[in-house]
Amino acid sequence: MLTGALPKLVDELGFDSYAYLYVHPSLTKAVSNYAPEWQDHYFDSSYPTIDPVVAAAKSSLRPFAWCPNSYPAETKEARRFYSEAADFGIRSGISVPVRTACRHMSMLTLASNKPSLTLDKDIDQIAAITAVAYLHARIEEQDTKPTGQTHFDLTARQAACLKWSAEGKSMKAIAVLENMSFSTVSFHLNNARKALDASSLAQATALATKLGLI
Repeated sequence: MLTGALPKLVDELGFDSYAYLYVHPSLTKAVSNYAPEWQDHYFDSSYPTIDPVVAAAKSSLRPFAWCPNSYPAETKEARRFYSEAADFGIRSGISVPVRTACRHMSMLTLASNKPSLTLDKDIDQIAAITAVAYLHARIEEQDTKPTGQTHFDLTARQAACLKWSAEGKSMKAIAVLENMSFSTVSFHLNNARKALDASSLAQATALATKLGLI
């Protein structure tokens, strides 16, 4: 229902597209009507880590209008990001970030093909903040399937060790079950944790389970 109503609302407000982004240190996911090709490229290229708009949202946590001139690209990767986004009709926008649970962040971006936008003229800031908070709650409540998210790759052995760990097996027990040495199990679990950008083994198993990797 939400994803069906959002495009109509965006159109009524005079924008071209929208992107709801949930930003987590280990996982970024989107619910958006951006072109699927752009969403796949965005996550395949790890753009959440270099996106100037995401960086601005994290630092301000208040509504802001943006375009390449307002947040200049200081790196080659950022310049490429703006150029490639423009190829998909994303040239400017208004982003509304809100703080969510555990000090994470969600943001709603209303994007336009126009070269620039004005925050005071193009959106009601108070209404926008309220809408994003409500949107985040509803998406989490309904466990809405993302249209794009951070991609993770685990080797077969990393996944196997992580699966046993998720089932409560110790590294010593995993070594016996997988016919590996204790040090090899530790090696695979540590690399799996790094691949998932998790701070602990418990976080890695939880994230891998949520993503259906194990």
